[in-house]
Amino acid sequence: MTRGQYVDPQVSRTKFDREIAEYRQVECDYLRRGWFLVRADFPSVLVVLAAPQLTPPAIVTGVAFDYTNYDMEPPSVRLVDPFTGEPYKAKELPTHLKRSVETNGPPIPGLQLPLGAQARFKTQLPLMQWYGPDDTPFLCLAGVREYHQHPGHSGDAWELHRRSGAGRLVRLLETITKYGIEPISDYQIKLQPLIAGFIQHEVPS
Repeated sequence: MTRGQYVDPQVSRTKFDREIAEYRQVECDYLRRGWFLVRADFPSVLVVLAAPQLTPPAIVTGVAFDYTNYDMEPPSVRLVDPFTGEPYKAKELPTHLKRSVETNGPPIPGLQLPLGAQARFKTQLPLMQWYGPDDTPFLCLAGVREYHQHPGHSGDAWELHRRSGAGRLVRLLETITKYGIEPISDYQIKLQPLIAGFIQHEVPS
């Protein structure tokens, strides 16, 4: 969602420039990890993420950041087509950023557990969230504008995370890389043959 700049532009720009300067200091390391900073024009940033572990390496997704009103507000973060910059619809996402989490399961007949213990199961939850296949998905993560604007997260205000650096550029890229890029282990090939997607060897927790 496009928002007007109500914070002193110089304040937001100074903090934006700090994010970019810190990125540039170790940009060579980020390049080796498959991060390509292709545009940084306040308040917008576009980073293209590749999977260098594949042979040949593959461009997976673009990530668009909007630092309008930073850091009175967190940045907006969208996964976008790396060539057009258009946000992906849910049905077009190249990665869902799946996270492995443990949950309590129902009692299992015949399974003996210590008194008071519950069966634990691992399940996969995507950090990218949406309602329908044609929706623009959002990154369900503290430090992201769309997360804090969602009515379901009204109890987890941005102010609780603002001083922790949750909206920092590199921190958000680290999370997207951990769950969306690093788990990719191979190409998924159709019989035609056409590349149909990626195969993940595991889901991070």
